[in-house]
Amino acid sequence: MPGFNPPGGAGPNIGPSGSASSFSFTRSPLLDAALTTVIGLGMVFGGGIAYVAWYKKRVLDKIEDAFAAGYDPALELATNHAKRLPSEDDANEDNQLLDDAPWTGNMRRKEQDTIDRIVQGHEPGHYFVLLGPKGSGKGTMIFDSMAACQAEGVSMCDAHPDLEVFRLRLGKALNFEFNEDSQTGLFQRRDPREGGPALDIERAFNKLEKVALRSARKTGRPLVLIINNIHFLKNDDEGRNMILQLQQKAEAWAASGILTMVFSSDDFWPFHIMRKNGSRMQVLSIDDLNPTESLHAINRMRLSSRRSPATLGQLKEAVSLVAKAKNMKETAEGLKNVEKGWLLSQIGFCKGLIPDCDDDVMDEQKWSSCSWLLLQEFVKMHQEQEAIRQAALVAGESVSEDRLGLPAIPYWRCRQIMTRADFMEELDRINVIAIDIDHNVRPDSMLILHAAQEVVSKEGFQELLDNVRDRIDEIESLHRTRELTFKDVDQGDRIAVTVDKGGGNIFGGRIV
Repeated sequence: MPGFNPPGGAGPNIGPSGSASSFSFTRSPLLDAALTTVIGLGMVFGGGIAYVAWYKKRVLDKIEDAFAAGYDPALELATNHAKRLPSEDDANEDNQLLDDAPWTGNMRRKEQDTIDRIVQGHEPGHYFVLLGPKGSGKGTMIFDSMAACQAEGVSMCDAHPDLEVFRLRLGKALNFEFNEDSQTGLFQRRDPREGGPALDIERAFNKLEKVALRSARKTGRPLVLIINNIHFLKNDDEGRNMILQLQQKAEAWAASGILTMVFSSDDFWPFHIMRKNGSRMQVLSIDDLNPTESLHAINRMRLSSRRSPATLGQLKEAVSLVAKAKNMKETAEGLKNVEKGWLLSQIGFCKGLIPDCDDDVMDEQKWSSCSWLLLQEFVKMHQEQEAIRQAALVAGESVSEDRLGLPAIPYWRCRQIMTRADFMEELDRINVIAIDIDHNVRPDSMLILHAAQEVVSKEGFQELLDNVRDRIDEIESLHRTRELTFKDVDQGDRIAVTVDKGGGNIFGGRIV
C-alpha cells in the first residue's frame, strides 16, 4: 500500500537507499516497542526516586531555615508597632495613650535573665513551663529574648482549640507544608491528611527531630520550640491527648539535648496534667509586679511619655495600662468599672444572687455564692493588710510597699471556703483567680480585687449572700427529704416504722 509505514520497519522511500534514516535497537518491531516502553518507564521511575530524595532533603532544609537568624513570623508581628501620628485633638484628650513603645522597655524583669538563657539554648536537658496570670509579661519577655538573638535557633507558634488550626500554625512556624506541596500525591492512594491533625503533627515532629539532630552537631546547642498559650487547647480528651503528645516529644528531646520546648499558660490545668508525667520539666512562675516595681515602671513610662511622675496614692488606683495617659486616676477608674461589669456578668450579684430562687436555677446560685465567698475572703485579707500597714505608719515604723500585694490563700483552704472543688478550675479559666506552682491562689489582678471590694462593701451584700446560701440549703434539704404515702389506712390503724442503725429501734405512730 503506498505510504504505509509499519512499526519499526522501513516503508517505501525509507531505508538505506532512501532520503531518510531510521534507528532500530533490534530487527524486530515488537522487541523495539517493548524496549522503548521499558526505557521510558525506567526513566520515569528513576526521575521519581530522584524527586522524592530531593523533596525530602528540601523539606529538612526548609525546616532548618525556619530556625535561622533573621525573619520570624511571630517575632515580626510582635515587634511591628503601629505608629500613630499626633493630631490636634491630643491636647484636649484626657485619656489618650501617646507612646507606642512596649512597656518592658522601661523595666527588666528579674525572670528575664533565665528566659534569655532558655531561648538562646543555654539550658539543655530540660523543658520549661511558664505559668502566670494573663498580662503578667510571659509573652513579652519571650519576644524580648527572641529579639536579642534575632530568633536564631528559635521558633514559636500559638495553640488553638481547633487542632486543625493548631496544625496549620505549627506548620507555619516550622516552615513545613505537611507534604501538601508534594507532586507525589498523584500516585498515592491515600490522602496524607486522612489520619487527622494529631498524626500530621507527629509527622512534623519526626522531621523536626532530624533537623534538630543535624543542628546540634553543627552548633553544639539545642533548638528551641515555643508553644504559646497552651491553655487554649480544650480541656477534654482530645486536648489532653495533644498535651501528652507534645510532652512526650519534649521529654525525649530534652533527654538527648537536641531541642528545648517551652510552654506558656495562663491557666493552671495544663500544668496539673503535665506534672503527672514530667520528669525533666521545670516550671517558672511569672507573677505580677509588686508595688515598688510597678511604681518604678510607671514613672519611667510617664517620663518617656512626657507626663508627670506617678505618686504612690495614684498607684493604688492605676495599672500599667494607664501609665501613658494624661489622667491616670480617671483612666484607672474607668478600667476598674469595666472589670467590675465583666465580673458581675460572670458570677453575678444582683442578677446572679437570687434570694428566693427556684430549684431549676440552683446550680447558678451555687456558682455565684461560692465564687463570692472566695472573693469576699480575698477582700477581707486585703483590708487586714491595709489596716496593719496603716497601724505601722501611725506608729512611725517603716513599711515596705510590697506588703500591699495581692493576698494569697492555699489551694486546699480555697476548696474549704467554697465547699465546691470543681469551681476552682472555672474561675481560673475565666481569669478571676490565678494559681501558682506552690498551689497558692490569688486574684488574677489588682483590678479584680478592687472590683470585688466595691461589690462586697455594697450595702446589703452580706444579707443577700446569706439568704441565697440559706435558700440553697433549703432546696437541698427538700431534695434529701422523702415523703411516704400510705393507702388503705383507716382511722385507728397503727403503722410501725423501723429505723435500723445497728440497734433496731422501733417506734410507732397512731393515725387519728
